[in-house]
Amino acid sequence: MPKRITLAEHLSVDELEQRYRQAQAGTQRSHYQIIWLLAQGKHTEEVAAITGYSRNWIYELVWGYNRLGPASLGDKRRHNPGRKPLLDDVQQAQLWQSLQAPPSDGGLWTGPKVAIWMSELLGRAVAPQRGWEYLRQMEMRRRRPRPAHVEADPAEQERWKKNWCTA
Repeated sequence: MPKRITLAEHLSVDELEQRYRQAQAGTQRSHYQIIWLLAQGKHTEEVAAITGYSRNWIYELVWGYNRLGPASLGDKRRHNPGRKPLLDDVQQAQLWQSLQAPPSDGGLWTGPKVAIWMSELLGRAVAPQRGWEYLRQMEMRRRRPRPAHVEADPAEQERWKKNWCTA
């Protein structure tokens, strides 16, 4: 028979139950439930069946709880601001100014062209996808006319257009 998990005495069984019942966030509630059930003397397999968490994850929760106490329980991703953007506010303003004029090679601004502009500004390589993301973030759209058919007759097309104002 496997060795039973031991919990550090950070909180009593009653305190764990109280925190489990008062938890607002779902992840924190589940974590407190797992620790509370283990503190009651339930086996890991039984706790896994009740909560739907794997044994390995239950071991991870117990490991964190034994070392850090209740502070280790709950979802910590909420406070993660994510990675810093490639361009700060001043650089984004510079990009906006550059996008108001045609690119140096003529034509229209595209994701790869914006990425090249960003690479020159930052002094490192920037993927074309990042250029496209900044184009979209600034609500710029590719304004490329639809191709015309080779045999299209402009006069015939104009004749087929709906004229709502003339009646």
